[in-house]
Amino acid sequence: MSLLPGPRGSIVCAMTRRIPRRPATLSPTDAEAAPRRVTLVAYPDIQVLDLTGPIAVFYNALRAMERQRRDAGPAYVIETVSPDGGRIGTQQGVAVLADRRLVDVLDPPDTLIVTGGSGVHSASRDRRIVDWLAAMAPRARRICSVCTGAFLLAEAGLLDGRRATTHWASCELLAKRYPSVTVEPDSIYVRDGNVWTSAGVTAGMDLALALVEDDFGRECAITAARWLVMFARRPGGQSQFSAHLAAQAAEHEPIAKAQAWIVDHLDADLSVAALAERVAMSPRNFARVFVRETGSTPADFVEAARIDAARRALEQSRGGVEQVARACGFSDAEHMRRAFHRRLGVSPQDYRARFRTQASHVTHIAAASQ
Repeated sequence: MSLLPGPRGSIVCAMTRRIPRRPATLSPTDAEAAPRRVTLVAYPDIQVLDLTGPIAVFYNALRAMERQRRDAGPAYVIETVSPDGGRIGTQQGVAVLADRRLVDVLDPPDTLIVTGGSGVHSASRDRRIVDWLAAMAPRARRICSVCTGAFLLAEAGLLDGRRATTHWASCELLAKRYPSVTVEPDSIYVRDGNVWTSAGVTAGMDLALALVEDDFGRECAITAARWLVMFARRPGGQSQFSAHLAAQAAEHEPIAKAQAWIVDHLDADLSVAALAERVAMSPRNFARVFVRETGSTPADFVEAARIDAARRALEQSRGGVEQVARACGFSDAEHMRRAFHRRLGVSPQDYRARFRTQASHVTHIAAASQ
């Protein structure tokens, strides 16, 4: 990516969009196939990382394999398109250059990614974008959105009857504006058939890593993540708005203090009476103000915080389920199992089997790529 001077002190980013070579693990038939074209849709006032983050992931995924397959053709060809082509201003004052206008794109891409940003609501009223998406997206193999780009997919009718997510601050609006969409606010990304939607900003990179893994396998995705100094790959089911962040949301000082205490002392007595006494409130008043400030009861918040901690422990540690349960404040593994089924729809064992970070596998791949 090169940087070009733009008007009024801005910077224009010109992207290198062709990513060379395929990994050696592909079959001869795959190696001879046409490169996968990834088309990113931009418009004025996008969030610049919604565009550049996925591009960086795709680039590093194939860079990771070029030493193993130097004679292979390009695996991805990446392009940025917009209603008018050319220079596009972003939220951050950095401008990007689109390769083509939407009307010039006649063949469907392999993967279509719609970026998000503060300009998405204006873009949703631009029939050039909405109509193009409605016509082009059903012909693409994969349809994706980053952050609030989900609003454009929804406006084009592409999320009707589907599960989807977006930035946590916009989930309520997405659900209200498009009632036919089942919004999942507690996910980094959601896959429903060939439609993928992701949460805010950096979650677009997690989504891109998942797409790379879907194309070329886990080793390729992990190596790309290592070069980007990212978490190997955050699973889509992870919470985008954890109890730690929720603890910062309360404005009423006693309630905020109680939330912070809960998150830091999950194995303590977290009954309403004990929490109310800690912040010098009556139990009845504490419970009433807590619901008013947070939208949930103290018991609901405590359980959510304990599950949040248990999820991280199951992903990152080798401790037994009983050990994790007690460390996170559950009376025993059975109570944690019931809470997981109630809130996540899976058992702690199944959650760990699906989402546990494979540290030894990452170390092996990192050493092999030195």
